[in-house]
Amino acid sequence: MPRLTDLFYNSANKYPGKQAIWCDGNSMTYDQLSTSVSQCANFLSQNGIKYKDHIGIPMNNSIESVVLILAAAEIGAGLVPINPTIPYPAIEAAFNTGNVKHIIARKSFYKQVEKVNGNLPNGLKLCLDGDLENILPFSDINTAPVNRMQDKRITGDETLFLTMTSGSTGKPKPINLTQNNKYERAMAHIKLYDITENDRILAATPLYHSLAERLVLLPLLIGATSILLPRFTPSIWLNCVYEQKVTFTIAVTAQLSQIAQLLSSPFIPDISSLRSIVSSSALLEPHVRTELIDKLKCDFHEMYGTSETSTATSINFRESINKQKSVGRAIPQADIRIIREDESIAKTNEIGEIVCKTKLMFDGYYNMPKLTQSAFTDGYFKTGDLGRLDEDGYLYFCGRKKELIITGGINVYPQDVEQCVQQIPDIDECAAFSYPDDRLGEVVALAVVLSQGADTTKRMIQTHCARNLADFQQPHHIFILQSLPKNAMGKLMKSKIIEQVRIDEITNK
Repeated sequence: MPRLTDLFYNSANKYPGKQAIWCDGNSMTYDQLSTSVSQCANFLSQNGIKYKDHIGIPMNNSIESVVLILAAAEIGAGLVPINPTIPYPAIEAAFNTGNVKHIIARKSFYKQVEKVNGNLPNGLKLCLDGDLENILPFSDINTAPVNRMQDKRITGDETLFLTMTSGSTGKPKPINLTQNNKYERAMAHIKLYDITENDRILAATPLYHSLAERLVLLPLLIGATSILLPRFTPSIWLNCVYEQKVTFTIAVTAQLSQIAQLLSSPFIPDISSLRSIVSSSALLEPHVRTELIDKLKCDFHEMYGTSETSTATSINFRESINKQKSVGRAIPQADIRIIREDESIAKTNEIGEIVCKTKLMFDGYYNMPKLTQSAFTDGYFKTGDLGRLDEDGYLYFCGRKKELIITGGINVYPQDVEQCVQQIPDIDECAAFSYPDDRLGEVVALAVVLSQGADTTKRMIQTHCARNLADFQQPHHIFILQSLPKNAMGKLMKSKIIEQVRIDEITNK
């Protein structure tokens, strides 16, 4: 199997003067980027980072971060990227779990550690944005040799990323992604979405998540151009697509929902360069999907997957007109099953847990063999998601298994309630979730975000539900909130809704 950095340096040799990467107004050609990667790899090696060492990085979206990713791959080191905005105790827990020996970070991180008297590993400490006492500045990589290292020990089985489960404040689960994992995932997406060296590929999610890591690496392996957005707003995204002539991207649902709201404006820039876009992370609301398909005028896909499995299914809505509520069929590298509680295989259209066997599978949870073993059944990864497969093999996502509401012994699927409530015009967002109940154990509750200026009342929502849902599906509690709790990827965190509801209740007393 080809090594990641071999492919990158091949691209640099083939297209030395071509733009390799752009981020926040700065760009590098392949020749410039390969020189920086070589210098960085040499510098890290000269300063004590060894083969298979792990480097902790509170990671921002920047060209420097991409240089570090490729340099780590070149010397066979692993990265433990983390959200730089989470509290230091959570970062420290992630770094301890990931066996981090070295730290590469910005001044703000080191000052945060100093402020809380935190502990740092004894290895190399590198500052990305200036000088600090007893910490080497990143600019020193420019003094390192420009020749390529080419460590012959690297087979591709080395950890490249330990991606921590998002939002974890207890003991995090480190998802081990090797260089071969990243290669297989990149090649699968290149084939699936017909990506070539002529594409300009946008990564607009945080680099500490596997999606952005894949998107930023993929173009550099084939001689295409990587466009990295330092931060997301819908207007910044639209302007970037226009100015950088983006042709392909995978975007998370929360981003696409915001983008859709701007597409009706007569002042949006020309984004006709887009030939294909993929929706990821969560299901799009039907009216949002319809608007995006209509306004974007390009191939529009939706995919289903997890950080452990990568993309498992995909659908092109322009081709699959009659499967609009589906997240597609299994990609060539994957096999999907639906299983019951006893792990027997469910019938067609029977709801159960989605399990997946794929060539794109992660390499296990780092240093957690029992947890890894328990995550599989018969070689299939248990996603914790609920779904069903129709007679044509199309997958329909039905929510998280742990979010299933069991009221009076009857299963209620939150998505059924949410789809009903989303039909109300003035509902921007909604989430059905379980609420403790002395008589039934738990009942259906509903959190709703209204459109600006909407006059929809709880009574109106209750009436709509009474007309369109079964008795056991009726929401017993309705909470109107300013926003729903989400993580850095824009994914809804239902476990945080009750906490937010109670804070709002106290605030409004």
